[in-house]
Amino acid sequence: MDSANPPNDMILLGLPLTRLDPTYMKSNLMHKSRYFRIVGFFLALLLAACSPAPTFKSTDISGVDWGSGDFELTAHTGQRMKAADFRSKVVIMFFGFTHCPDVCPPTMAKLAVLMQRLGDEAKRVQVLFVTVDPKNDTVKQLAGFVPQFNPSFIGLTGSDKEIAAVAAEYKVAYGQNPKNPALVDHSTGILIKDAKGKLRLLVKNDMPVDDLEHDVRLLLKEKN
Repeated sequence: MDSANPPNDMILLGLPLTRLDPTYMKSNLMHKSRYFRIVGFFLALLLAACSPAPTFKSTDISGVDWGSGDFELTAHTGQRMKAADFRSKVVIMFFGFTHCPDVCPPTMAKLAVLMQRLGDEAKRVQVLFVTVDPKNDTVKQLAGFVPQFNPSFIGLTGSDKEIAAVAAEYKVAYGQNPKNPALVDHSTGILIKDAKGKLRLLVKNDMPVDDLEHDVRLLLKEKN
């Protein structure tokens, strides 16, 4: 038999059987196995890249370069706290004041409902109420207001300068009401940061709790 021209039934993987000694076959199969693993890896990357981004009900502001810096304020417990203390949790921030007659109480109540709906997942979420009225919203005042909605909620206050700096970092506008000095006009949106501390969402305060829950659960599904 001419080994240089073997019949078709002696061809395997395009190679003459006369060359397929055990060592060669093992080496060839190992190369092919490695090849398929590499191809599989790149296919997985391609599929991941082509996967649609999560669709949020609120406004996705992931691309902004503000709102992710650290800050330090005083909690309603009297403890000084930093933004970095809440890393690994989805953080929901709302700026308001305890004597707010309209927007703040309903918004805080909605966030309380959200936490109830999240069940065990609520342990991975932290709600922060940042006052825009530091003169009147003392530690004691916040302690009598914020935890009433949910014991896990944290109220934050500080000096006028500290509050102004945090509000500026998160693009929150506020100021004394010109007609009633006892009131403070302020931005009413809710800001949400992911577990990495990145600002991700801007939520209108009148968004239904169903939609809010939808967005928070999407963030909770993301890998830290």
